[in-house]
Amino acid sequence: MAAPAAAEPGPRRPGKKKAAEAVDESELLTVPDGWKEPAFTREDNPRGLLEESSFATLFPKYREAYLKECWPLVQKALSEHYVNATLDLIEGSMTVTTTKKTFDPYAIIRARDLIKLLARSVPFEQAVRILQDDVACDIIKIGSLVRNRESFIKRRGRLLGPKGSTLKALELLTNCYIMVQGNTVSALGPFSGLKEVRKVVLDTMKNIHPIYNIKTLMIKRELSKDPELRTQNWERFLPKFKRKNLKKRKEPKKKNIKKEYTPFPPPQPESQIDKELASGEYFLKESQKKRKRVEEIKAKQAEAVKRRQEERNKAFIPPKEKPVMKAKKAPTEKKIDIEAIKEKVKNAKKKKLGALPMEEVKLKMAADEKKKKKKK
Repeated sequence: MAAPAAAEPGPRRPGKKKAAEAVDESELLTVPDGWKEPAFTREDNPRGLLEESSFATLFPKYREAYLKECWPLVQKALSEHYVNATLDLIEGSMTVTTTKKTFDPYAIIRARDLIKLLARSVPFEQAVRILQDDVACDIIKIGSLVRNRESFIKRRGRLLGPKGSTLKALELLTNCYIMVQGNTVSALGPFSGLKEVRKVVLDTMKNIHPIYNIKTLMIKRELSKDPELRTQNWERFLPKFKRKNLKKRKEPKKKNIKKEYTPFPPPQPESQIDKELASGEYFLKESQKKRKRVEEIKAKQAEAVKRRQEERNKAFIPPKEKPVMKAKKAPTEKKIDIEAIKEKVKNAKKKKLGALPMEEVKLKMAADEKKKKKKK
């Protein structure tokens, strides 16, 4: 008996295959936590380098004393990677070169970045970290991004913040060391952090305050801690800041009001001859014209003299006096009671100054007698 034929698989759906491929790609892109790339050793390149490579960079005069002091430490750090370093104080330059023992081809690039950072005022303790595999650097040139010098200084100060608080917040959020010096910003740290630092610096130079980017970085930091949200799109969580231009344009004192458009040209202005013809002055003789001009001048002078005289006479014009109020006569209609006044005077004579009235004195004497009787 023949074995039953195996069921033929049906046609595969292309959508499922694409979804499986997408999942595989996402798995490949994600790096496991705590994974590190193995270090480059002599076994990876036993024969060394074929050619000698060298890089040189200049440094400013004010860095000479510091570099002279820390140069033995620089040479010691580079000798571990078999790279030579020379300091030329006459020319004001630093040079790094490979040797026959150098086996890591990227060591010279890291040495070049080290001397660049030292030239840009980064302290040796921080700059030496560039020799590690998981640390990179970025030197951002900001001098040519803003034309106005005052605006440039203001925006650069905004990047530092009050007492360096903004810069410290950026360092904590990006895990990078940041040094703002002159026309450059030097950053040292992981690649992801350097990307964020460059974005914040360039946005600040475009007049976008760094606090907006700091808020975004803080939200991203919290979202990255959640394993479920790590693979999702974060656009819905991130704040969207609208740019507001609060400065109003200054209005000019003299406003030019546009007249209505007409296809016809404006009327031609009258010439002096036309004005004379209209007034009839054109037909007068020269002596008559002269006499008329003199009369006009005399009339103007007389008017000016009259005006001046009026201004002088203003000082002699007395001010308006207030009308005098007539004293009111005392009303004589009420009759005076003479007898009542006489009685008041008699009563006043009987009384002594400060003495009590007679009735009160009698009451007081009676009260004293009662007290004496009780004591007995």
